[in-house]
Amino acid sequence: MINETVGIIGGTGWLGGSIAKAVLAKGLVPSGNLVISNRSGNHPLVQQGASLVTDNQDLVDRSDIVIIAVRPEQFASLNINATGKTVISLMAGITAQAIAAQSLASAVVRAMPNAAVEIEQSFTPWYCSGGVAATTKILVQRLFECVGTAAEVQEEDFIDYLSALSGTGPAFPALLMMALAHQAMLAGIPDDIAQLAAKNVVVNSSQLLANRDAQQMIDALVAYRGVTAAALQAMSQGPFEEQIGRALQAGAAVARKGLQA
Repeated sequence: MINETVGIIGGTGWLGGSIAKAVLAKGLVPSGNLVISNRSGNHPLVQQGASLVTDNQDLVDRSDIVIIAVRPEQFASLNINATGKTVISLMAGITAQAIAAQSLASAVVRAMPNAAVEIEQSFTPWYCSGGVAATTKILVQRLFECVGTAAEVQEEDFIDYLSALSGTGPAFPALLMMALAHQAMLAGIPDDIAQLAAKNVVVNSSQLLANRDAQQMIDALVAYRGVTAAALQAMSQGPFEEQIGRALQAGAAVARKGLQA
């Protein structure tokens, strides 16, 4: 349990709310040390002891660490003064320099969770800019471990690239599942069976990778020289990996460009 007061701007939204709920459930932050803001001034987390405010500057003034969990386009209108505070940004495409310049924060952490925070299975890379104390880094790591796994990266550009990789959350698996199901339906498989088969591959069977090396699993399956080997060979002959690379670069380009479009 930490003694600092943590404030979450946007703490009742999907992302901020999931984090707020997790840190309370896992006892990382005492309920009295969590401040969240929203416009309505009403939220169930208040029943667990969290403080709820309607004014973002009030939240900043009461907090040691401020988490900004709003959409990037909303940042310009926050108008907060976080002098002497550490700000943790969950916004894609807004640089640490821009955040520090507008908020006057003494240190900025950029982090990129994904939709799996909802089930506490997100991977969250994070980057520190400015004088972030070692104790604060430990807090950041523990905070994001409440909603999955996390790792510090040493270059800010990595956050932009990972926004297009891990930050996409279930988007790529969802696309794969749709493609598998669609191809099965084109082959005449009934829609419901095609959907079940595709979901099993993406959601259920992929859990085998949790504790296994992906390349070793591929090599073992190819070694059988059967159906799976034929399918993998056909896929490797096409531009599959190149398409993945283009997708990641396209997403990263948008993240790097930020709100300057």
